[in-house]
Amino acid sequence: MAEDADRPIAHHEVPLSQVRTRSADLAAMFEYFTTVGLDVDVAGLRRDYPEVGWHTFTDWAAGQDWPTLTAAIDAMLVESWATRPAPDRLSLTPDGRQRLARIAEHVDTFRTISTAGVSQDEYCTAVHVLERMTRNLETATDTTPTP
Repeated sequence: MAEDADRPIAHHEVPLSQVRTRSADLAAMFEYFTTVGLDVDVAGLRRDYPEVGWHTFTDWAAGQDWPTLTAAIDAMLVESWATRPAPDRLSLTPDGRQRLARIAEHVDTFRTISTAGVSQDEYCTAVHVLERMTRNLETATDTTPTP
């Protein structure tokens, strides 16, 4: 990923106790990964679900628009959403945390309003259909309709 981003990227493990203060579910997942582990039959998943459009992490990283992502990070630094406690690390500022919390509230409100009266099955079906439509458009060789 560092090669594709054309900048150093270092791994920093966040203590589970710190993760737990943000999300008990996320902490439980990471704790499971580090204590029990995860064994995934990648070949079987690719075989059984070819419509997913599987890719490797390397392929994903190579396909990202790193200049745009880097510009977004730089904007967060300029706007004081984040700071760099070390050259290869980013951290939200207290103001950035407050802004993020306000955005999360707006997203939660939007999600509540937009899914009112929609069952979980209906929601999952809608997401699946929209994802499929997106893949169709992304893989279409000619998106111009013929008259």
